[in-house]
Amino acid sequence: MQNQSTPTSPKAVLFDLLTALLDSWSLWNRAAGSETAGRAWRAEYLALTYGCGAYVPYEELVRQAALQVGLRESAARVLEAQWLQLAPWSGAKEVLRKLAPHCRLAIVTNCSKRLGEQAAGIFDIDWDVIVTAESAGFYKPDPRPYQMALDRLKVDARDAAFVAGSSYDMFGTAVTGLRTYWHNRVGLELVEGARAPELEAPTLDALLPWLRGYNSLKGTSTS
Repeated sequence: MQNQSTPTSPKAVLFDLLTALLDSWSLWNRAAGSETAGRAWRAEYLALTYGCGAYVPYEELVRQAALQVGLRESAARVLEAQWLQLAPWSGAKEVLRKLAPHCRLAIVTNCSKRLGEQAAGIFDIDWDVIVTAESAGFYKPDPRPYQMALDRLKVDARDAAFVAGSSYDMFGTAVTGLRTYWHNRVGLELVEGARAPELEAPTLDALLPWLRGYNSLKGTSTS
């Protein structure tokens, strides 16, 4: 990355936390007792969360999703008890370490304030901004959480980039005007109606080269 003042790098990079930076899939699978049950639970939770809009307690949505796919309430309690066992995806810590000296770093996550800040603390990073669904009052992909992060950073969307973990994020980033890199680690399908990201990759390896070309690619689209 070049110096923050150079025109080729964004002034800020915003990250989804629980899917783009952390392997929450494995944690959900363990709490559910199997990968199949964990995937079904997580899919139901994502549908509830992204269809929710105005904030309701995150922990309640997790519990509700568990019950709707036939799991016991205890699965949600296990998930919360093991929360700090969330593991960063390979490459996540290195990317953040390399970005930190050159641009501002923020999190925009669908989570409670308490659990979001705990998960963010897994990384040895002084985050400039952490926006949770609870603090914003709305769940992504409502544009307000993304915009809150930009406002707190005092950065325009045209001078920032977003790293998504799910294609649901593309609904919100499209409205906000954030160029988006989709870290699609588990090979999810693009949600119907979502705009394709500027770049989709199964790892974070292409993120830094993409950000280095930020200015030269500005205004281009892959949709």
